[in-house]
Amino acid sequence: MAAATARRDEEITVPAMDDTVAVVDDGVVTTWQAFDAEVDRVAAGLVALGLQPGERAVWCGPNSRQVVVLMHAYRRAGLVSVPMSYRFTTAEARHVLADSEAALLVVDAACAPTVAALLPELAHLRHAVTFRGAHPGFLSWDDLAGGRRAAAPAGEGPTMLYTSGTTGRPKGAIRRPSDPTLLAAMMTELDLGAREVHLVTGPLYHAGPHAFAVLTHRTGGTLVLTRRFHPAEWLALVAGHGVTSAFVAPVHLRRVLAVADEVVAGADLSSLRTLVVNAAPVPYALKREVLSRLGEGFLYEVYGSTELGIATVLRPEDQLRKPGSCGRPYGGIGLKVLGDDGAEAAPGVVGELFVRTPHAMDGYHRSVERLAELPGGWKSVGDMARIDHDGYVYICDRRSDMVITGGMNVYPAEVEAALSDHPDVADAAVVGVADEEWGERVHAVVSPREGRSLDPAELDAFLADRLAAFKRPRSWEVRDRLPRTESGKLLRRVLRAHCETVHGVPA
Repeated sequence: MAAATARRDEEITVPAMDDTVAVVDDGVVTTWQAFDAEVDRVAAGLVALGLQPGERAVWCGPNSRQVVVLMHAYRRAGLVSVPMSYRFTTAEARHVLADSEAALLVVDAACAPTVAALLPELAHLRHAVTFRGAHPGFLSWDDLAGGRRAAAPAGEGPTMLYTSGTTGRPKGAIRRPSDPTLLAAMMTELDLGAREVHLVTGPLYHAGPHAFAVLTHRTGGTLVLTRRFHPAEWLALVAGHGVTSAFVAPVHLRRVLAVADEVVAGADLSSLRTLVVNAAPVPYALKREVLSRLGEGFLYEVYGSTELGIATVLRPEDQLRKPGSCGRPYGGIGLKVLGDDGAEAAPGVVGELFVRTPHAMDGYHRSVERLAELPGGWKSVGDMARIDHDGYVYICDRRSDMVITGGMNVYPAEVEAALSDHPDVADAAVVGVADEEWGERVHAVVSPREGRSLDPAELDAFLADRLAAFKRPRSWEVRDRLPRTESGKLLRRVLRAHCETVHGVPA
């Protein structure tokens, strides 16, 4: 199951509008020629509705051909493309639609009931359209794309991605098209070329899957879509379509490795050249299992954010050589760590990570909140990190997630990584809870692998040789599943609220 290692043409190309495949959706193949024609019709339909360049347009729905068409058509018409999670409640959808001041909503018909009641109260929203089905009060996909209109002038509208809400109410991060020089450098670093066959594993409204889908189409490649993630099906799709690249979260890898041993052992991953993992820290134990069971030579880890794009890459040859690292910067991106005194920290010393990159967002929509920023274009999303003598970055945690117990700083990511080394632990999270003696205490929430059980006393003994006593959890909870976004990001605020309710103490 070793990955193919041959490098493809690294030059960024313009897709040829021919009979090569643009999208595979639930087994249905759409060629580039047919796909581009549909994008033209939709873009022209948007103009015919009276939408103007710069207006915000929301799309919402599980991964589908229509979603990818909208991603292109919004940009082509010069609109600001606003992806919205199809898992949102009505209240969450109201926030995005109102905050973005969206003039248009195009939604999968299965999601329309969630937003239908909102239409009369949204003053900015002039048009609502459904695809993959109909809903009363909405225009249909044929109304938008069914005409034989001339194509709208090609545009370069930006994208506004709403942050996942891990720290509070989502904010719209405005992203312009990527810097082409830096994009080419990233492709080289990740061994990506023209005509990739990319398996879209996560939801396209999320920054990572969205970025790699756009990159794949920009270079004339093929997108193989998954509407819902099923690990055995994921393995079959890699083999069946000759997938060359994919972007996943650690939770996806865990679920693939939980598939029956004979299925994993029989999987043909020989076409896979680049498997990028991000959205949450990747435990060292998980990397070892991926390399031993799925193969070597294709695993990459990256560090990035919705606001700053991808800033570092850890290549396959460094996965075990640099345990805990998320890689080094590429293409001239600058990184530095600052201590509490504002001075640059020495190698190996933890401080706040600042990034200087052309991929940084323009700002948050309708918000006075800004990233921490220093003169010279340095920005921070609040991550605490250290950089070693070789320039490799190690993310410790968000400053806001740090636990201060007895005057000592504890970074949850370090404790979570140690817990993830235990063979019976499927997932782990650490938060600080109020404690009369220590100010805060380290509280661990763990979930077991399927068919296993977890004993907190045994876990504490396991950590005794791995962590200093002050870092080890003083209280424990075992749950079947931890609260995570669909992209795999841990919802610490949900855990904190849970601690406050269950344990009767503010977290």
